[in-house]
Formats: sequence, structure tokens, C-alpha cells
Amino acid sequence: MNKPPHVYLVGAGPGDPELLTVKASRLLREADVVVYDRLVSAEILTMIPSGTAKFYVGKAAGHHHMTQDEINALLVQLARAGKTRIVRLKGGDPLIFGRGSEEARYLHEQGIPFSIVPGITSASACTTYAGIPLTHRGLARSVRMVTGHCQKNRPLDLNWNSLADPDTTLVVYMGLGHLQEIATRLQHAGLSGGTPAAIIENGTHSDQRRCLTTLAQLPEQARVQVFTTPSLIVIGRVVALAKELEWRQTSDHEQAFAEILGQSIQAEA
Repeated sequence: MNKPPHVYLVGAGPGDPELLTVKASRLLREADVVVYDRLVSAEILTMIPSGTAKFYVGKAAGHHHMTQDEINALLVQLARAGKTRIVRLKGGDPLIFGRGSEEARYLHEQGIPFSIVPGITSASACTTYAGIPLTHRGLARSVRMVTGHCQKNRPLDLNWNSLADPDTTLVVYMGLGHLQEIATRLQHAGLSGGTPAAIIENGTHSDQRRCLTTLAQLPEQARVQVFTTPSLIVIGRVVALAKELEWRQTSDHEQAFAEILGQSIQAEA
């Protein structure tokens, strides 16, 4: 008796293959076919057995290899073609800015069984690898995660007054292209331009790069240091702890900036 098709929406985490969950690793080994995104690392792709069919459906700003509707249709097509274990592999967590819920709804509408396997999201993993805690007593008592990307070049539709909270750590996904707007809007809403901030490029990868700066200097530092996607933006007083909590090698420039930020936070306390 043939097994019914099943789609697994799997989080691949931020890139380091050792951050894959045990379940995600097992499903990759057992999959009949893997449909994967642009942000799934090469190291994780090498874990897929050589005989497993793979479909690349990556999307980047302004360039989509496949549209979301086409991806949805592909998953259903594979299920109806007799594939019994279909892994839809997504960077980070499928349900945090990953459109996993959209794909799950479409599968439900088409009567295709599915499961969702969580992954470590970039807000947690990339900040940890950069020595930045999301919360810390006396510095941050909450975390906000927002997307800094908008469609058709429209202004970001965010509640800036709510986000400009000095007691909150703000993590911005896909915000590199709108840093000037983000920095300006937050300062106009009352958040100090001296608030510590960071850019983390290729977080958890072997070529991870980090810039420690301030909210006011974010756009300029991103331009001067030529940061590219994927990059995560972190804004909040916890960034000042990066010098003490950094457990990966840092440059002299980063260490010096971290010392300045730490002194600034102590002065405000």
C-alpha cells in the first residue's frame, strides 16, 4: 500500500549546520525531494543525500526565481505526483517572516497533509553569535522583531512610536535597504541617536561580519563598510554588551567601538 504524500515545512536555521534540529536533520536524510530557499546554506545542502531530487525556489529583493504562487503550486504538484516525503526547507524558522503559514494554508486548501518543523530564527542565533543578548536585566525587558522590507518601494508601514522604546531590543529582518528610513523614523519618534546598534552579515556562517555602531550612524556605516544581504539589524542598549559577551574573534575596530558603547551605557545608568 502506497503511503500518502506529506509536506514538511522545515526550518533550516540561520546557516550553521550544527544549529539544525535533530528532526530537521532526519527529515533531510529521509526526503524524496527537497524544495529549498536562497538562505539555506551550502553546508546544509551537502547533508541531503546525493540521490534526492532538489528544487531551488530562492527569492531575493527584485529577483524571484519563482513567485510564491508558483512555489505553492510546485508543492502540490510534487505531492500529487506521488512523492511521499516532501521537505520544504526554509532559512531560519518557517513561521517568522518565512511565509510558511501561507504555504501551509494553501496545502490545507488543496487537501495535502503537512507538518511544520521549527528552526532557530536569525533574531536569536545571529545575535548570540555576535555576543548580543536579546534581553538583559536593566537594559532590555522585551524584544520586537519586525521586517524592514516593503513591496513596490512603498514606505515602511510600522508603528514607529511604539518601536522607539529604549527598554526594548529591536531586531529588523531584511532592513538593509531601508536603513536611512529606519534610523530617521526611530529618532523622530524619540529614540536617541546614540542608542547602540549593530549590523550582522551572514550570521552564524564562517564568514560572519559584524559592525557595532549607533542608531544615528547605522546608514553611513552600512554604506562605508559595504554590508550586503543577508544582514540583520539590532538596535538597543544590549548591543553595548557585545565586547564582554563576544565569543568569536573580533577586529580591533569592533573591540574599540564596543568599549565606547559600554562606557556610554554606564554613563547613562
